[in-house]
Amino acid sequence: MSEHSSIEWTDCTWNPIRGCTKISPGCAHCYAEVFAERFRGVAGHPYEQGFDLKLIPEKLGEPFRWPKPNMVFVNSMSDLFHERVSDDYIETVCRIMVRADWHTYQVLTKRSERMRDMLKSRLAFASEVPHIWWGVSVENRTHGLPRIQHVRDAPAGLRMLSVEPLLEHLGPLNLDGIGWVIVGGESGHGARPMEPAWVESLRDQCLGAGVPFFFKQWGGVRKGKTGRELDGRTHDERPARSTVPIPPRANRLAMRDTSMIGLKLPAHRVHAADGSPPM
Repeated sequence: MSEHSSIEWTDCTWNPIRGCTKISPGCAHCYAEVFAERFRGVAGHPYEQGFDLKLIPEKLGEPFRWPKPNMVFVNSMSDLFHERVSDDYIETVCRIMVRADWHTYQVLTKRSERMRDMLKSRLAFASEVPHIWWGVSVENRTHGLPRIQHVRDAPAGLRMLSVEPLLEHLGPLNLDGIGWVIVGGESGHGARPMEPAWVESLRDQCLGAGVPFFFKQWGGVRKGKTGRELDGRTHDERPARSTVPIPPRANRLAMRDTSMIGLKLPAHRVHAADGSPPM
């Protein structure tokens, strides 16, 4: 876990899965991949295998150990609904989130159809609890707009959009049922530019629809210089978060131990892209 995440809209990250694969233009300059690949081949490092997809079951109990309630970005270094992660493992992660309900969890995916379908079926137990926020990444019209419809079609206590990196003007959006919108430009080497008019359009639509709007950054090669002000101010609106009291440490650890009993942890490995058995 990152105890103090530098991501402006969360407190910390939780990664029971590491690694991912690219599926759309928003993935082109993936920050997580760039970070992970720096350590490929470094013996003993968590990212010794670079950005290869890997399940990390030893991370499952982390939410029970943290000493205070957190806003938790789930799988900041992966995608919970990746096609090579089993339904069993996804359910296990979700049962931990439901059990440790003093935290607020933020789940983002580009595999929005799988998330929608599972929230309607196997993950129904976790779909509408107020402390789990289900969201999709939106980078352009072609790939992003269908994801918005997918999350709107899913049962959820709160639905969120992470419009980052915003790569083009999205036009009018249907924000019915959306509880939070985060917008940001791409950062780092090769960052693609974002026009102010694209951001202003989204801000104004959120204002008109009564949806909290959070502007993360302008981005660019040096995002620290471009900052995160829009029209002379920052936009830091957030939905109300979980207010469930955190149990004492001994109780939390006991909950962790009982929660792990009977959970479906098959092989803690992923199947190859061709469907062959785990490596």
